[in-house]
Amino acid sequence: MEQDIVLSIWLVLTPNVLMLDYAGPAEALRMARDMGAKLELHTCSPQTAISTTLGVGLTGLQALPSVLQPNSMVLIVGNGNEADDYASAASAEVVRWLQTAPRADTRLASICSGALLLAQSGHLAGRRCTTHHSLLDALQTAEPTAQVETDRIFVDDGRVLTSAGITTGIDLALYIVEQHAGAELAAQVARRLVMYQRRGPQDPQISPWLAWRNHMHPAVHRAQDALSLDPARLWTLADLANEAHVSARHLSRLFVQHAGISVVAYQQQLRIERAKMLLTSTTPLSVEKVAELCGFGSTRDFRRVWVRYAEGTPGEARSNRTPR
Repeated sequence: MEQDIVLSIWLVLTPNVLMLDYAGPAEALRMARDMGAKLELHTCSPQTAISTTLGVGLTGLQALPSVLQPNSMVLIVGNGNEADDYASAASAEVVRWLQTAPRADTRLASICSGALLLAQSGHLAGRRCTTHHSLLDALQTAEPTAQVETDRIFVDDGRVLTSAGITTGIDLALYIVEQHAGAELAAQVARRLVMYQRRGPQDPQISPWLAWRNHMHPAVHRAQDALSLDPARLWTLADLANEAHVSARHLSRLFVQHAGISVVAYQQQLRIERAKMLLTSTTPLSVEKVAELCGFGSTRDFRRVWVRYAEGTPGEARSNRTPR
């Protein structure tokens, strides 16, 4: 997570762009920017004006940048009829641009059929990826060495992110916000969008910070907001109920009914997720210090809760941290 670094996101459009593939993620990212995320948003294309699937046109588009600055992300947006659309001169120009413009540190992402352009430009070779369910075979054909995953709404393979498209482009945008600006801000954006934040139990990318928020109850959201802001605090049910503006007994019932998890289990998972971040950070911390910072009364309690929600041990997670 790099909250103090400005991330420049270039949304790349080609003629007959699928409007929801563009507008949904773009609005999620725009909201995040307006709510404090350090994001710069650019919409670019080989043409200054293009058609869309809705029959209306988009104008005033920026040109494909000849040079991408450090801390950039290229996000290829999907189209309505990729068989014809990606045979166009404009799409061929995007493929050529993708082969030369990205830097070694440029992150790449796609929404829906945009993965096909990433494949054609060679960026999915040997990588885990996904796309819309109707295009999975086409993606595998476009890049035979790719590890195409058929059951994911999006896939994070390090430098490259790919999504299944349509509404899952918004899930991808929220994930980008979470990575760059923090889970709390991503949750705020999702609430503003009035959308479910957990798309299914088979999706491993959604963190506990965004899970169990697929409800509309304001009191439960207020309690979850309080826990998310300070998971290490020794919250009592009465304290949380005061934040939620309901009685303690009523909050306990509401939490299980609407979030589908108990207050204690929810806080424990937030603490474990925080612990994972600290254990794998560039500044090494002892397991004992991490337990303290995450609100556990002892390392024994920390390890007991860890085995419920994480694999291995805290010590193994610390040893396996990746230098950055």
